[in-house]
Amino acid sequence: MKRVEHYAAASVGVALLVLGLKAGAWWLTGSVALFADALESVVNVAAAVVALAAIRVSAKPPDAEHPYGHAKAEYFSAVLEGVLICVAALLILNEAWDAWLAPRALEAATSGLAVSAIATGINAAWSAALFRRGRASRSPALVADARHLLSDVVTSVGVLVGVALVALTGILWIDPLLAALTAVNILYSGWQLMRESFGGLMDEAAPAEELGRIRSLVAAHAEGAIEAHDLRTRRSGRFTFVEFHLVVPGDMAVTQAHDICDRIEGALKAHLDAAVITIHVEPEGKAKHRGVLVL
Repeated sequence: MKRVEHYAAASVGVALLVLGLKAGAWWLTGSVALFADALESVVNVAAAVVALAAIRVSAKPPDAEHPYGHAKAEYFSAVLEGVLICVAALLILNEAWDAWLAPRALEAATSGLAVSAIATGINAAWSAALFRRGRASRSPALVADARHLLSDVVTSVGVLVGVALVALTGILWIDPLLAALTAVNILYSGWQLMRESFGGLMDEAAPAEELGRIRSLVAAHAEGAIEAHDLRTRRSGRFTFVEFHLVVPGDMAVTQAHDICDRIEGALKAHLDAAVITIHVEPEGKAKHRGVLVL
């Protein structure tokens, strides 16, 4: 978890650096499209700070008031980041409209484009690093930050191409049009991020592929039991909660049933990096003859 926190802290520094570069590119050129790009970087800074705070909260151990831990704090962070992205998009649309009504000629386009290209390259490299660490650590906050940065990279490339066209052709309305298209893309990105985060807050089940793997592991490591039924899962940050009923022969000793549970838990925890497993043992009279049959 400390490594995740270090990445989140580094994101704040990277976001500030990129913001400075993009603000410089806008100042050099006066381009409203580059202004839109810089404004999104303001959101990047705010989002990185929020993500860092959420990761620190989610790392706290369970306590009396939060017996299941604080992992969902990262989902709140991702929702807030989505809201900030949408707000930035609306501000960009407003600026694009003003520029459409009164187009402005660009200044020092070559220097501004060079600075913006450097900032975009930094964002692209850091987005890739965040994706790797976020997915490996099952951190919604880091993945959200990475996705946001990737969206920023895509729009930045489009802006760079468009501003270059404005400089070459002198067609000024391309600049506000690009800013508006950037805003629409950012708005969609923010909505997607919020939708996925709401799923985590609503205790969505594990993906179908992972659920199938869980069923296979239970079946393969429950030798001595009869069946497992009422299997349920939910995701909370990097944690996967798994619970089910395990049916064993009525005359089986408690220690034997406990050994089977330990075996299943060990297999599941080896597969799921952070798992919380609850198994309710039942006698064979409770069998439902459906669910997971033991191999």
